Amino acid sequence: MLDERLLEDATHALGAKTYSAAVNTALAEVIRLKKIQQIPHFFGSKLWEGNLAEMRGDEPRRAE
Repeated sequence: MLDERLLEDATHALGAKTYSAAVNTALAEVIRLKKIQQIPHFFGSKLWEGNLAEMRGDEPRRAE
């Protein structure tokens, strides 16, 4: 059973015309946020190994 007060609040906050539209928008947003939260898990996961500066031909910065 869905909480009617939450449905009303979500519908109003999201500017949705129906409860279904509000629920679909809210679910899509939760999924989007979860995907964004998972991005840091990819850093350091060894998906790519190499030297980006060398690959691009960059000169390393020299300490001043």
